[in-house]
Amino acid sequence: MSNNPDEDPQSVAIQQLERFGLSAYAARTFVALASLGTGTARDVSQVSEVPRTRVYDAIDELHDRGLVDILQSSPKQFWAISAETASGTFVHELEHRAELLQTALSELEPTERRAEQRGVWTVDGQTAVTERVLEFIASAEEELVYMTVEDLLTDELIDGLGEAAERGVSIHLAGVSAEVQEHIQEEIPGATMFESLWVWSDTSAGRLMMVDGRKTLVSALVNGEDASPSDPRSETAIWGEGDTNSLVVVLKAIFTWRLDTENPN
Repeated sequence: MSNNPDEDPQSVAIQQLERFGLSAYAARTFVALASLGTGTARDVSQVSEVPRTRVYDAIDELHDRGLVDILQSSPKQFWAISAETASGTFVHELEHRAELLQTALSELEPTERRAEQRGVWTVDGQTAVTERVLEFIASAEEELVYMTVEDLLTDELIDGLGEAAERGVSIHLAGVSAEVQEHIQEEIPGATMFESLWVWSDTSAGRLMMVDGRKTLVSALVNGEDASPSDPRSETAIWGEGDTNSLVVVLKAIFTWRLDTENPN
């Protein structure tokens, strides 16, 4: 999706319609009808750069998707559904496809996932890393230790941590300011705070987390202080799972030592 606010809305609409599976001619035809309201094949061809002989094929495609109605007149008139209705149609299609995909993939998964993941796995991109962190938070059953730079502690993550706390998971957090700590403790009263292992602003560290002492993740901001959430390559992470996984063993020792130091009793 284009991030340029000055880009021609017609081009943006055509591009997105193609990504939703419409052919180039069908996308251009729909956009033309959306601007015309109603029109004949000749009208569409004049404003869309779609050859008149191909407009009819495009209309058939759009009609089959429920995006265009046809008036049986001479010549035929075509009418595009509203922007809101069209958007809703594509949203429903995506949700249906996502449900089918989830069902199919679930049926392909082993009955029991292996608890021991050999080696260390990598995740690239801030969005992907955040999704993995949310997944790990959702899997927590007993204890969750999480250290992060403040900019990466989003409301979505705080909500996930709050839901974990409601399940009875013990939450330990570090790496945030006193002001943010107050906000977190308002949202998650049972959460405990501890001092970071280092001054985060002096490093390119992004996040460290440990889940139930058996799953760990560590990330770094690829571009250091210049990294931004809009940069698709702004963060990269590694993670491991299992009692004997090398990454888990190392981070578990560090976290255990740090938490014991903070809470000697």
